Amino acid sequence: MNSPRLWLVIPAAGVGRRMAADCPKQYLRIRNRYVLDITLSRVLDFAPFAGCVVALNPEDGYWSETDASKDPRVQTCAGGQERADSVLAALQALDARAADDDWVLVHDVARPCLMAEDLARLLERLAGDEVGGLLAAPVSDTIKRVPKGRDQVAATEDRSLLWRALTPQMFRYRTLCVALTRGLQSGQPITDEASAIELAGLVPRVVEGRPDNLKITVPADLALAEFILGQSTARDQQ
Repeated sequence: MNSPRLWLVIPAAGVGRRMAADCPKQYLRIRNRYVLDITLSRVLDFAPFAGCVVALNPEDGYWSETDASKDPRVQTCAGGQERADSVLAALQALDARAADDDWVLVHDVARPCLMAEDLARLLERLAGDEVGGLLAAPVSDTIKRVPKGRDQVAATEDRSLLWRALTPQMFRYRTLCVALTRGLQSGQPITDEASAIELAGLVPRVVEGRPDNLKITVPADLALAEFILGQSTARDQQ
């Protein structure tokens, strides 16, 4: 019996409105490299992926300028309105190549700071799992629950039970296809792949990851990501 292969899916159809930039955040630059290129090159070089699909906005005008566009391991497809639509479109693009039990790793295009040891731990911990799971970090801040539209605290949450979902999130190919399809048809909110798996009645596993696996969302995150990557490079050179 053949071992399951690894496939990488990168949803990159968003426009990054909170960045208030002249281009989508994946095309901002860190040390003169596109965020998208940094993310893709780091992840693809960390593990033996059989292939990668990047879901792009149909009106994307930047992709052809990237290093990733010239990488033979990478193909593209048209993304959708929401993240779940883009991920499902990428999975459909793999339909003729991926086996049902193959692993799909979905990674945020705006998370360029993934470390090799985190990806290795995810692959090792989930290797024999029937469903899959995700990188996540325990919440360290005190979390307050505030009713929508109010400015008064309703309760303090037990942070020992709370984790921040990170990426990659890693699930069996067919399981994720079915979960996303049914989730989208139900009209329920799907904020990440794990939430679709949960809606399908399955239980994702959590694998602890580094808290500096930063998602670039607001302008200040760009400088922080540059610092984290600089520290990583310095460690590698020691």
